[in-house]
Amino acid sequence: MTQTEIRPAPPAPAEGYVGRPVDRVDGTVKTTGAALYSAEYPYPGITHGALVHATITRGRITRIDTERAAAVPGVLTVLTHLNAPVLKPAPKRSPMNLSSMVSGTSVSYLNTDEVHWNGQPVAMVVAETIGAARQAAVLVEVAYDEFPATVDFAAAEPDAVVQKSDLLMSGEGRKGDAEAALAAAPVSLDLRFTTPPHAHNAIEPHATTAAWDGDRLTVHDGTQGIAWAQAHLALRFGIPVANVRVVAPHVGGGFGGKASLWAGTLLTAMAARATGRPVRMMLTREGVYRTVGGRTPSAQRVALGARPDGSLTSLIHTSVTLTGRVGGGPEQVTAQSRHLYDAENILVRQSLVEMDMVSNATMRAPGESIGTFALEAAMDELAYGLGMDPIELRMRNEPARNPMDGKRFSHRMLREAYALGAEKFGWSGRTPEPGSMRDGRWLVGMGVATAYHPAWLFWGNIMVRLSADGTVLVRCGFQEMGMGGATAHAQIAADALGVPLGAVRVEYGDSTLPTAPPAGGSGQTASVAAALLDAADKLKRSLLAMAKRSPSSPLRGVRPGDVVARDGGLHPVDGTGETYAAILARAGRDHAEAAVGSESRAGQVSGQLRFMARFLRDRRRFVRAASGAQFCEVRVDPDTGEVRVTRWVGVFDVGRVINAKTVASQLRGGIVMGIGMALSEATLVDPRTGRIMNPSLSEYHIPVHADIPAIDVHWLDIPDPTMPLGLLGVGEVGITGVAAAVANAVHHATGRRVRDLPITLDKLL
Repeated sequence: MTQTEIRPAPPAPAEGYVGRPVDRVDGTVKTTGAALYSAEYPYPGITHGALVHATITRGRITRIDTERAAAVPGVLTVLTHLNAPVLKPAPKRSPMNLSSMVSGTSVSYLNTDEVHWNGQPVAMVVAETIGAARQAAVLVEVAYDEFPATVDFAAAEPDAVVQKSDLLMSGEGRKGDAEAALAAAPVSLDLRFTTPPHAHNAIEPHATTAAWDGDRLTVHDGTQGIAWAQAHLALRFGIPVANVRVVAPHVGGGFGGKASLWAGTLLTAMAARATGRPVRMMLTREGVYRTVGGRTPSAQRVALGARPDGSLTSLIHTSVTLTGRVGGGPEQVTAQSRHLYDAENILVRQSLVEMDMVSNATMRAPGESIGTFALEAAMDELAYGLGMDPIELRMRNEPARNPMDGKRFSHRMLREAYALGAEKFGWSGRTPEPGSMRDGRWLVGMGVATAYHPAWLFWGNIMVRLSADGTVLVRCGFQEMGMGGATAHAQIAADALGVPLGAVRVEYGDSTLPTAPPAGGSGQTASVAAALLDAADKLKRSLLAMAKRSPSSPLRGVRPGDVVARDGGLHPVDGTGETYAAILARAGRDHAEAAVGSESRAGQVSGQLRFMARFLRDRRRFVRAASGAQFCEVRVDPDTGEVRVTRWVGVFDVGRVINAKTVASQLRGGIVMGIGMALSEATLVDPRTGRIMNPSLSEYHIPVHADIPAIDVHWLDIPDPTMPLGLLGVGEVGITGVAAAVANAVHHATGRRVRDLPITLDKLL
């Protein structure tokens, strides 16, 4: 269950497997239904859980009556703060403590009578069937003493305070005096943008199956961070980390919502301990909205000052976002504004307001997705004010070095992305005047925006084993949420060791495997690739040393730098060597292996320290990021305000592409998610009670097939010299710039500027 399927493959092509559109190695098990997800693992005597949610925002439970619920046939127990096992409290968040970083909130679920947000779990029913559990849950009666609460984001915005800076994110930055430069600019604008909260809607709702064997816990959970979840569960239940096994070979989408450990996972494990039986709980869609954080709302100011030729003299970007009073964190809303445009004076500032809501969570390109909306819509508006083409304005202000501090870019090819995108899209056929293009009764608009997302690298462990039969085993506990990670690492391993793709097997998704970084920040593939390449290099050196012990080996006297791996063996660059099978047979070995990293606690801490040192060293030297150009065409009905996205071209600079097929899927998926953000998605929160009013897919509108046109994606495929294999990550850059491109196209079609997402028809009538 932690392995990919092995399928026959032809010998490695001369140019290698990396970059090719290789089919997914897990495609068969997923399309045939053989892949098991977290709520599908069979256990004898499995029971089922259902949550009871608080209906107030803040207060204390004064009475809880479970009698009617407990009387439902099949109910085993109703856990409340009066009878639930006591867990250890959530630790304070620290980047040097894995178990702290994963906690969704600081609440001690069912260990307190306090209520911190509307929807917090206040009871859990465990029953023989899911039907009985859910029937009983609605019968639990709870009375409260309510306290005053802060739930209206717009009303709380004036109370926001500037975010504190830390090693990973700065709350404020400035170059020169941007406010004075704005006031003196010949051309200027000063705009306000807002974005609503967004809810997570992965195709697989959050689900957990938990079973205890004495003091050993096994958890099947759709997590984005297996090692973090393992460490956190061990801490909360007071058992050694080695006593917790987290299994997650298949995760039905995460997008950041499964990067944290939320109430459902902890309470399922708690219920299994309390009942002495395995427990399974898949949250209802409403349960996800009530207990899992989503994207924060934002209020943003973007002010731009320019000369008549378009050169920027001032760029100001400030934001206000929320965090829960019991958890959550800041988002890098203004991050791209530090890097995209060569303004003479720059001010960026991020502020936070604490509210009595479920903690905000990371969500695909947290910060940049909504920050690029405001910045790129403002740039479009400035272009119109100057009478310039929007692409020309951007290229006029394209920097040679990082605008804030003069650091060099490790890799930046936005000019090339815009040139190719304009050609593919047919930008030259656009007439600049708003409302000037029609297709019958439809108003036609074209918009453009820049995509931007930083490139991250994390530390990780891996083991690579090469057997005498020519097969390769890669073992690493990384997460597979649909991105194609197992396929990518099979391709990388095949090329690194010179073996056919079908000879490589990848084990992943299990905490018993070498520890991998979490899947987040578009950094997992690069991070695992770095460890994999190191391990493959160690393995080849070991095999070369093994071969050179024999006087008859053609590799004797050949230096490591003069050896290449190909055709299932090691060969001098300009000659013939020998196969791995021959090397191992002569040495009397059936396999050789190499590992990178350490699984000990001391080794884990050491690895984190080395990573932080490298991260800070790199950040002092250069700026690394994926970027791109988003081109959008819309049609707008002038009578109804209906908006249809009819054409899309995206061109991206994401460094080297590992798998052309999965990269195209990732980029298209990000664009689809961005179209939803632009046109329909919004979590509606009652400003009086803090209760989410649309906690279902019938009321929270995500895009469907009818909403999405054919999406044409391209990439430059030029490696970043500072990254493993030159790759930059593709999971999140695709969503950035999308909402702005749509808004800019809508303006071009209608002449109306919509600065408050989503762009619904009422805003165009």
